[in-house]
Formats: sequence, structure tokens, C-alpha cells
Amino acid sequence: MKDFDHFDYNKKASSRGRKQKNIIKRRILIGGIAVGILFFTLGTIFIVKKFSGGKEEPVEVAEELEPEDDVKIEVVIDEPEEETPEETEDDKDAKDPQVDVKVESGEAVDVGTLVSASTVGENSNITYGIDVSKFQGTIDWAKVASSGINFAMIRVGYRDSSTGEIKADTNAKYNMQEAEKNGIKIGAYFFSTAINSTEANEEATWVANYIAQYPITYPVGYNCEGFENSSSRQYNLTKDERSAVADAFLDAIYKAGYTPIFYASKNELTNDAKWNASSLEKKWKIWMAWYNQDTSAIATGPAYSGKCAMWQYTNQGTIPGISKKVDVDVAYFGYNGTETAKDTSERAVASADVEALMKFDAVEETVTAKSKTNLRDKPSQGADSTVKVTLLNGQTATRTGVSKSGWSRVVYEGGTYYAVSSYLTTDLSAAAQTAPSPTPAPAAETTPAEQATANSGFKTKFTDCNELITAKEIVNLRSKPSVTDADSQVVVTLYNGMTATRTGINNEYGWSRIDYNGQTLYCVSSYIKVVE
Repeated sequence: MKDFDHFDYNKKASSRGRKQKNIIKRRILIGGIAVGILFFTLGTIFIVKKFSGGKEEPVEVAEELEPEDDVKIEVVIDEPEEETPEETEDDKDAKDPQVDVKVESGEAVDVGTLVSASTVGENSNITYGIDVSKFQGTIDWAKVASSGINFAMIRVGYRDSSTGEIKADTNAKYNMQEAEKNGIKIGAYFFSTAINSTEANEEATWVANYIAQYPITYPVGYNCEGFENSSSRQYNLTKDERSAVADAFLDAIYKAGYTPIFYASKNELTNDAKWNASSLEKKWKIWMAWYNQDTSAIATGPAYSGKCAMWQYTNQGTIPGISKKVDVDVAYFGYNGTETAKDTSERAVASADVEALMKFDAVEETVTAKSKTNLRDKPSQGADSTVKVTLLNGQTATRTGVSKSGWSRVVYEGGTYYAVSSYLTTDLSAAAQTAPSPTPAPAAETTPAEQATANSGFKTKFTDCNELITAKEIVNLRSKPSVTDADSQVVVTLYNGMTATRTGINNEYGWSRIDYNGQTLYCVSSYIKVVE
């Protein structure tokens, strides 16, 4: 921080010093006397003491300058100085972004310059990160770390848009725990639907308490979207009211000891379209979402007229260890170290919410396998899923949940597992069904029609159809209509948005025959949908 009082008065003192020296020169030239020299010396000491805050320092002679009309103070929080003076009440006020510091003239001085609560030292390095929530599923953070990601902004919670209840993101603590374990610096954000400053403070307090046991180094963000939907709690708020709510949240986060950041899209920020961005950016870091731009501009920053400390430049990122598309961010700042958690007491080990991407309706019924089925540690057939046990016909388990995506949650011998629903039955007396028998794989040069004919030996019979499909989210396309046969190989994984042609369907076993890039493959029907 510049000491402007000392700076201005020194300039005045310099001017007076020169005048006094000119007087002395004239007196010497006309045979001045020692009394004149004594008065000059005493006068100089008086000026220094008066205008340097009582410090007996020499006044440097400099070119006379006109006083500045508009003086602004730039505040840097927690930046170490060579010598730290005792903190005064004015110093405490200067650290609070809501307080205006005044110079002696009484002119208000803007101190809201991107406040930071960092204790490890913020720098100007460009760093790369992701922002995630439970909608990215169970993340393999070791793989994320190996990709070169520096930081992760983790959604810790949200306020329900209809009930107003504050809820935790079910994977937040697991994500913070695993990101920390793998050396990725952590930030956080909260999805707000607060309608006034009281609710904003409630949200900020909840966030501060929730993250207290984790080393939060990057900022804590305020995220508010959907406020123009008639169903939103915030629908009737004006731009000024919404901005005041955001400001209250960010201020409370700062006072809790975390660096605040405000998130919004470029369209909402530009020309104060939906938020008082020109005011908010004077106090807080801005985290701007703006997609489909030239990525060569990442290093220099987006072509945006306002301030942007962090740029979310895509929501379609592909990162090792994350099965879903993910938001990718570039921050125009970094940190010299990692913060220490504010609450260093022992914390509980967090587990991943493996059902985060899938809703299960509660049931309570006894099931067995139609023939045999794999019980997995998560409802997925992907590489991130592990087969824990195979359930055979006649062995029973308790089904506690059913998903519309075609999965069942079952409890077997005290463990909770997941199985493809179409392989289970509640008819405990049903004889074991015969699994489809394999046929030799057709030659690579055969046509799709010839492959379909060759595969007709499967006991899974298909009714012909012809329709364009895509994955609801993600689905494995296999060489055989089976997830249990050892020679049923995953040939390709189809993601939502990628299309293929369904040429046949079997409703008894729940399989579809797919033509994809000239290959005849098979997938579980409940994982795909017809493209409209």
C-alpha cells in the first residue's frame, strides 16, 4: 500500500526546502550571519517532523509537482513487507472491502481491488483447472492429476430452487479429499438461489463450515443461474437486488477467510446486462463462462472488456479419470503454496456416491439371477466398475432399488452391489435360463448384412428395425449380446451425441443390435434412445 500522506507532504517539504536554501544563499552572498544559518536548520527540522508523521528523516529535494487530483489506494491483502508496523484501526478498515478509507481531504478512496485472503501468496502464473460436481460421477483423481490439471473448483452444495433447502453435493467431500490426496489445489463453489442478503449470509456460513476441514487454496465461488425462469425463487428479483445478494455472499466468504470469486456468463456480464458487473469486478475476482472461442487466446485472456480472473472456456472437456464431459478453466493467477485447513481436527473418510448419476426408486424384494449375473461395485459396465461377485440362479439377494436406466441395487451377503435388472427375476422357482451361445466371429471383410446373418446363431433373437440411436449418457457396444460371457468384448463406447443405427431389438433380454461404423455390435437397450 502506498503511503500517500507522506508522499504529498514530502513534495511540499521539498519545495519549502529549496526556498529556504535560496534564502541562505542570498544571505551568504551578502555576508549572512550564523543566526540565519541556525534558523534555517531549525526550520528544516520543524518541516520534516510536521510533514513526515514525526519521523526524523531528511527531506529529499525533488522537482516540484502539482498534487494529484484523484488518488486511489490499491490494497494487497497479506502481502509480507520488510517491516510490519503495529496494526492501527485504519489498517483494519483497509482490509475490509466494505469500508471506504478517507484521506485527510475527506475524499472517499476505492479499496475494492480484487481482494484476496491468501496466506500462501498469490502470484500471476497461468494455471489450469476443472470445475466438477456429482454430475461427473466418481472421478479417478490420480488420473486427473497425471493430466496436468493444477486446480479443481468443486461444487460443495446448492440451495434447492423450489424448497429453499440447502443441500450438500453428494460427492463434494470425496472430491475434495481425493483432489488433495493427489496434489491438486482445491477451490469451491456454491449454487445459490438466495433471495435476500440474510439467505446469502446463511449460504456463505454453511459453505465456510462445510469446507473448514479441507485445504481451500483457490477461491470460493458464488454461482447463480436460472433466475429468469418463472419457477425460480429469484424470478422477481431486480438486477440490483440479485447483485446485492451476490455481494453479501462474497463479503461473508471473505470475512470467513476465503478468497471470493463471482461466476457468470459473458452475456450476463457484458455492459452490466444481468448483473452489476462493473461494480462487482471492483471488489471481487470474476469467473467468466464463455465457450467455443479460439483456444489460442487462452494464454492472453478472452476478448472481454471487463475484468476476468478465471475463464471457463469449455464445458466439453475430456479429462483422464472423468467419464463425463467436464468444464475446463484457466486462471490468470496461482499460489505459492497450499493453504492449511482452518479446522485441523481429524475428519471422517469420505466415500464416493456411486449413485450420483442415477436415481434409484426404493423397493424391497428378493431376487435371483435368471441364469447368472455380475454384481458390481457401481452401476456401470465401464472400466471404472469392478465385478465383486457373480450371482447364480437359485442364490438370492435383496433388491433395494431400481433405476430407469436398467440397473438394480442389491444387498448380497452384507454387501451392496449393482446388477443389470434384466438379468434378475423375482420368480425364485424359475429354472436357470440358458445363456446365448457364442458363434465364431465373422471375417473382418464381411459386410454388416453378412455379419448379421452370421450372428443369427445367437439364441438372443432380434426383431429387425431401422432407427438412429444415441446413448442416453454412455453405453458399451459389445461383440456379443452378453455381459457375462468371457468372450463378449467391449468394442467401442458410445457417448450421448454420438449416433449409430439400431437394426434389431430383443425385448425379452433387453438387447439391441447396432450397426456402428460398418460393424455389427450389441448393447443393453435401456442405455440408448432413439434420436428424434
